[in-house]
Amino acid sequence: MSRTIEYGHLMHEAMRSLIRQVLRDVASGGLPGEHHFFITFDTGHPDTEVADWLRQRYPADMTVVIQHWFSGLEVTEDGFYITLNFGDSPEPLYIPFEAIRTFVDPSVEFGLRFETQDAANDDDEEDEFVDEAAFTDSSVEDEAPKGDAEVVRLDSFRKT
Repeated sequence: MSRTIEYGHLMHEAMRSLIRQVLRDVASGGLPGEHHFFITFDTGHPDTEVADWLRQRYPADMTVVIQHWFSGLEVTEDGFYITLNFGDSPEPLYIPFEAIRTFVDPSVEFGLRFETQDAANDDDEEDEFVDEAAFTDSSVEDEAPKGDAEVVRLDSFRKT
């Protein structure tokens, strides 16, 4: 019988635990200083809860920003509930931790990226993040393009 240590799975669980703790701290004490988060998640994940119009607009994934306006942040063991403002319309969301693809706090040059099985098999792919600089006010910008996202290296978030 062959056994192996599944380092990839263990690392993803540790990274999800880190996100869970950060969001719990924000839920109890608010966002400290200049901290804010860009969270990209899989809208097609079976446990994700988003409004139908958001799922239609973003059928694969969506990036939200937790910064100026958010309410009802409640963190569970498996995910979090939050209400964000989309074009002056508050929308409740539930995002399971397993659905998160990237978590970035550009105020401190911190980012996590969860590899999918397809991405893990792509040896030429470098760690890249979606450029969320166009998103503001804790929501997805209404005029965001529906095509492929522009990707930039995490270095673009570094202060010089």
